[in-house]
Amino acid sequence: MTTLLVTHSSFADHDTGPGHPERPDRIRAVHKVLEHETFDDLVREEAPMGDLDAVERAHPDKYIEAVREVLPEDGLVRIDADTVISPKSWEAVLRAVGAGMLAVDKVMKRETANAFCAVRPPGHHAEPARAMGFCIFNSIAVAGLHARASYGAERIAVMDFDVHHGNGTQAMFWSDKDLYYGSTHQMPLFPGTGAVTETGVGNIFNAPLNPGDDGDEFREAMRSRILPGLRDFRPDIVLISAGFDAHRNDPLANIGLVEEDFAWATQQLAEVADTCCEGRLVSMLEGGYDLDGLAKSVGVHVKVLMDAGS
Repeated sequence: MTTLLVTHSSFADHDTGPGHPERPDRIRAVHKVLEHETFDDLVREEAPMGDLDAVERAHPDKYIEAVREVLPEDGLVRIDADTVISPKSWEAVLRAVGAGMLAVDKVMKRETANAFCAVRPPGHHAEPARAMGFCIFNSIAVAGLHARASYGAERIAVMDFDVHHGNGTQAMFWSDKDLYYGSTHQMPLFPGTGAVTETGVGNIFNAPLNPGDDGDEFREAMRSRILPGLRDFRPDIVLISAGFDAHRNDPLANIGLVEEDFAWATQQLAEVADTCCEGRLVSMLEGGYDLDGLAKSVGVHVKVLMDAGS
């Protein structure tokens, strides 16, 4: 068994304008690190265009059409203060969705051990009918719901270690006891959600971190809250919202994680997947805005996935 990498050149064509932190250089940095010989054994596939019917499991059709209608023929359009679209954004957004769906297909069919989707734009802030925080469609939620609809996976788990709380995924999972959402994130910080008291129907596990916390506090949050809840949930597939903006060098937050912390978290989640669901795990890129920190963190994350799947 191997690890699958799903990505596409169109992710670099999603133009967010000068000075925007969610910029094309992010995906270029990720592609460059994964070209190293360390990753020669990765199976690589191009992300297909996602199915709009699948997107409608997470977003109402009126919202999907509203996004399509505001796509510019040239220049940039701001959907909100932070979220920008450009003429080639539609393809990137749909291929991000398609990447997650393809990864789920391959993992559920046991054609690969696990998968990493190197995509942009990110998705975990996108609420059912609202784009925000650089996110347009919630790709990881679509991927999870695809596993349920197409393969009968009953219990879907998303663990999110992006430094910003995934309010969109939480909102989509909130009232369904068979959907688990766990998150470590800095608080207070955008988007302002993610308190410990936000528990849904007992399926939401938030573990907020304080500004200045580092790997010790992060690992304790994982050990004390995230991992026990995830093990008790016994997922049929584990999905990771893999944001690397909790890195100590990231400009958008104040958490002091280093590459070894991301490697450790990935290993813990891979072990849960191995115990609960025959190793079925799909990871999707979310944030990470220091290019060097992003590239190195993705590198260790994918290497752990490869080791886990071998």
